[in-house]
Amino acid sequence: MRSGLHYLITGISSGIANGLFGSGGGLISVPFLEKSGLDAKSAHGTSIGITLVLSIASAVIYLLKGSVDISLALKLIPGGLAGAAAGAILMKKISNSLLKKIFAIFLIISGLKLFLR
Repeated sequence: MRSGLHYLITGISSGIANGLFGSGGGLISVPFLEKSGLDAKSAHGTSIGITLVLSIASAVIYLLKGSVDISLALKLIPGGLAGAAAGAILMKKISNSLLKKIFAIFLIISGLKLFLR
């Protein structure tokens, strides 16, 4: 069982990552949730719930600062919603092991792309 301080630090770290990277909180919360005893699917699902709240908070701040291109966002949202539904359905059909591998590959590719820019 993790301590309250561990949850607080993970929450703050997830919030900072989400605010900086746009839904990046899952990069921190998924491994933490798995180490706290959740299986990979539950960790990802719980992380999505956490990220929803963090994303709303971040979006409000970005909106207030004028840093959101609303017309572009509205064009991307329908496809994003369809993709989110497809991903949630797909996650139910794959194993925890495969989900972990896909997540790791995504993190490595993302990291390399950022590093090589």
